[in-house]
Amino acid sequence: MALEAAELDATFHALSDPTRRAILARLAQEGDVTVMELAEPFAMSQPAISKHLKVLEKAGLVSRGRDAQRRPVHLEAQPLAEVTDWLLGYRQFWQAQFDRLDDVLDQLQALEKQAGKN
Repeated sequence: MALEAAELDATFHALSDPTRRAILARLAQEGDVTVMELAEPFAMSQPAISKHLKVLEKAGLVSRGRDAQRRPVHLEAQPLAEVTDWLLGYRQFWQAQFDRLDDVLDQLQALEKQAGKN
């Protein structure tokens, strides 16, 4: 599935902040937690964490559910998979460039060996 530019922008924007990356890492490790539980390890208020969550929600990286009185935050990993797929295209590009460089180096080494024999 082709990733829309706006979705890509939203995901990278969300990932650009270390607090938001830490929130995603915590959700990946611990599973669903409440906003208050997410705020505990950070030196910031619950409203500040909520602002970070809104950015993550806008990017589709988290969702909030309902569990009786709790509203747990849930990691939505699909946008990360889509960004990974997008990045893999560039990895393939760079791998091709490195393969070409290896070929050039091999040719130069062959020429050096040949020049050394003469």
